[in-house]
Amino acid sequence: MSTPVDPAVTALARRWRVELDTGTAGTPSWDLCPGITSLTPAAEPNIEDSSDYDSDGWAGNTKTGQSWELSMTINRKINDQAKTYNAVHEALRLAAYSYGSASRVHVRYYDRNGLPEAYEGYAIVTWAPSGGEYTALDQVEVTLTGDGPLLPIANPKAEEAPGGGS
Repeated sequence: MSTPVDPAVTALARRWRVELDTGTAGTPSWDLCPGITSLTPAAEPNIEDSSDYDSDGWAGNTKTGQSWELSMTINRKINDQAKTYNAVHEALRLAAYSYGSASRVHVRYYDRNGLPEAYEGYAIVTWAPSGGEYTALDQVEVTLTGDGPLLPIANPKAEEAPGGGS
């Protein structure tokens, strides 16, 4: 028997957690991307018209491809004593200004509360500082454009107690 869904509880947009693999090939090291203020995942199919005379006038469609993207706004985190940026933010920035394999990052994102939605893939980084008024925070628009499949994975937080996400 399935667990009933309480219609009064709505998932929050801030449920997503994004991590970047800062390890080496074969030995992943997943590090949090902190400071996310907005996140929009997208996985758009390419659909082609496959209508024919045999369908009695009904349109036919065939999925022929798929692309994915993760757009996020981040508050830039710094260590003002050591004069360094957050290591994950720096890895994203440096990938955005690189070519070849250095421009590609390994990323995963998942529901921080342990719900089953979780994905992993490789992406090319676009890095665009937001600028702003003298009172504004240092924010950056980061777009991760999929380079290959976005794979559903087991949620790394699925085994933790409810509310245990960080």
